[in-house]
Amino acid sequence: MIIETSGGSKLLDPNFLLQKLAVRQKMIVADLGCGAVGHFVFPTAHLVGKDGQVYAVDIQKSILQNIEKRAETENLENIICVWSDLERYGATKVESESVDAALLINMLFQNKDRLTILKEARRLLKIGGRLLVVDWMLTDAPFGPPLEGRVDPAWVEQMADNLGLRLKERFTAGKYHYGLIFEK
Repeated sequence: MIIETSGGSKLLDPNFLLQKLAVRQKMIVADLGCGAVGHFVFPTAHLVGKDGQVYAVDIQKSILQNIEKRAETENLENIICVWSDLERYGATKVESESVDAALLINMLFQNKDRLTILKEARRLLKIGGRLLVVDWMLTDAPFGPPLEGRVDPAWVEQMADNLGLRLKERFTAGKYHYGLIFEK
């Protein structure tokens, strides 16, 4: 199923990434650091359907308020907004081992305590759950964060492995982004 997306960046295709992650009906998915327009929240909500759930998690309450308003407008009752500081382990008010999939899309580069964020994502995943990490490639680009602020995918792979997350797939997520899928 192709979900029409509006707003957000054309840099990353939600349909492509959600298909890679195998998001489907009745799943529980957490978009960790969901961002201003919920670029992945809304396509995910449509894919999981009324019997699934999407946790839109962010540290900015104004972002969550905007997502709640849009969800109400679009009559999507399966989106649950959760305020959290992902750099504090256990702070996300979502039950441990309760989500089928978690998304960390274009957000690790924005944070200092990346390891804690990975630990928090792992905490939320069910056994067999999958984590999608998408971030900026370590190549110079006409925009995006400075090269020294980008997160090396080899570091992400090593930390995930240390946390017991098994690498399932490594792929190009867009012209400027890498993608990694791990399984707990």
